[in-house]
Parts: sequence; structure tokens; C-alpha cells
Amino acid sequence: MRSLFLFIAFLIVAGAALTIYYVNSPYFKGTKRTMFGQAEDMTLASPAFNNNGNIPAKYTCDAENQSPPLTFNGVPYGSKSLVLIVEDRDSNPSGFTHWVMFNINPYTNEIPENFISDNVAMGVNDFGQDGYGGPCPQSGTHRYVFKLYAINTILLLQRGATKAQVLSDIGGHVIEEAELTGLYKRQ
Repeated sequence: MRSLFLFIAFLIVAGAALTIYYVNSPYFKGTKRTMFGQAEDMTLASPAFNNNGNIPAKYTCDAENQSPPLTFNGVPYGSKSLVLIVEDRDSNPSGFTHWVMFNINPYTNEIPENFISDNVAMGVNDFGQDGYGGPCPQSGTHRYVFKLYAINTILLLQRGATKAQVLSDIGGHVIEEAELTGLYKRQ
């Protein structure tokens, strides 16, 4: 009888341990967990403008051309790095790239205004420069899509990589994505 009791206790403990492993595993598809254990969707926002709101001129070619501040939450468990790509979806069929950043620390939850860092790899934008190039539409109101990718790897690309190179290398590694859209029309 005692051995039956020990066997049942063993099964209960083993089952609990297996459940904990699968729930906390980044490979378990049924549960989404963030770096800090809570379950939520990844979000991308800016204190400078609302989603589908107007981007202040300060962050464009018409003024200081500084990168806007960004915040993100809910980075999923298993993320090794983050990638940020900003493009004008209304400039041409393939879009115009304004900012490419990769190998962002997944424990980071913000990118400050006018961000410059040697700790984050900057890709080349369609202005031909590393770093941020603000909205500068020729006519009409354009949509600027800020897209954040949580990926399960660190990219081995060099600083100055193109958007196409970054998107090619994150293929198969994206855990989750978040978007923020800002609008801008020159006065």
C-alpha cells in the first residue's frame, strides 16, 4: 500500500513539474507570457502622438528631425532582441524606409526622443543614412508605420544593414509584432 501511495505522489509531482515546464516554455503555443511572467499582447506607443494621430513637426524634416519617443510593453518570453522599422507606406509601392534598428535589448521598454546609441545596431534608411530620417512627404497626408518585432535571436548583421537584409534575417524568428501609425502632412 505504501508503494502505491508513493507512486501516486510521484505522478502528481511529475505532472505538476511537466505542466510548469510547458506553460513557461517559449515553445508552448497555448500560453503567451512576457519577460516578467504576465500574459498580455505586445504594444508599441508614443507619448508624442496617438495611434493614427498626427506626428508633431518636431520629428520631421520641417523642424528638428528628431526621432520620437517610443514605449513598448508585453515583450514576449523567449525574445532575444527587438527590431524596429519605420516606413512611409504612401510614398511608393514598396514604401520608403525612415528608420531601421535591430538587436534592441528585449528588457528595454522605451526608446527616448532623439535616440542615438552605440549599443543598438542602426540600419540604413532610404535617405542613405544610418539612423532616423523624419517624415518629409512631397504632397498630401502620409502614413508612417512604426513596426516592432520581438524575435528569438540576435541578428549577426553589421551596422548599416538595409531593411531588406533585416527582414530576410528575421524570417522564421518573429515571436510577436506590434504597430503604431502616425500621420504627417507638410504645411
